[in-house]
Amino acid sequence: MEMIRLNKFISHNSRFSRREADRLIEEGKVEIEGKVITDLATKVSEETIVKVNGRTVRVDTSRQPTVIVYNKQKGEIVSKKDPQGRTTIYDTLPSKFSHFIPIGRLDFTSEGVLLLTDNVDIANALMHSKLERVYKIKIAGEITEGMEQAMQNGMQVDDARAGGHSKSDILSMEFSPFNGYQVQKIGKNFSTLKVSISEGKNRELRRFFAHFDTPVTDLKRIDYGGITLNNLPSGRNRYLDKKEYQDLRAYIKEQSK
Repeated sequence: MEMIRLNKFISHNSRFSRREADRLIEEGKVEIEGKVITDLATKVSEETIVKVNGRTVRVDTSRQPTVIVYNKQKGEIVSKKDPQGRTTIYDTLPSKFSHFIPIGRLDFTSEGVLLLTDNVDIANALMHSKLERVYKIKIAGEITEGMEQAMQNGMQVDDARAGGHSKSDILSMEFSPFNGYQVQKIGKNFSTLKVSISEGKNRELRRFFAHFDTPVTDLKRIDYGGITLNNLPSGRNRYLDKKEYQDLRAYIKEQSK
């Protein structure tokens, strides 16, 4: 049985965000098997009896896992709550999905395919997978020979802070060769291309192109492991279809061998 951090368990199975869960733990309002827990590093399984403010956090293990596709809009945070008061994806999603876990992230100014699930094991399996992610991007400048060589061969950047979040503690980053890329337009002021990667590190594409002084001005994920928007309007969601579920189950089964 997989063990996860207590704040993650509470967040995945209730209306509380991870920050709120941390606060509740520190305030002594969380119990495990009748004992008050204040250690933020505590880990639990789905079978652990956890209570918050005296109420048991319910995990329904009998239902079939559900995965949805959400067409994330620009200007939304992939988080349950934002300290700055910005709109989150859960403000837009129907309330019945409030306990769903986002599989990976898209930053505030990015849009497109975002998968969410009500199953922790599926979320972890896909977040740490090598599934292909396909993006349409627009950069502020020309596509250079050096840039193409890096897309083909990968590169190591000792200072990869450009393009990252200002509060990120990531300094260096190794960029693997892209799975593929297709140049769609090259211009002096901006260029557009479609790229495919299989890692999805923290703001990987923004850091990659910022290294060449060509910041990404638009980024849209159009495919995640073969799952596409399929004409889904911005800000709307859909369930996976039968074929997508079959492919997903086959992939996870193969990875668990």
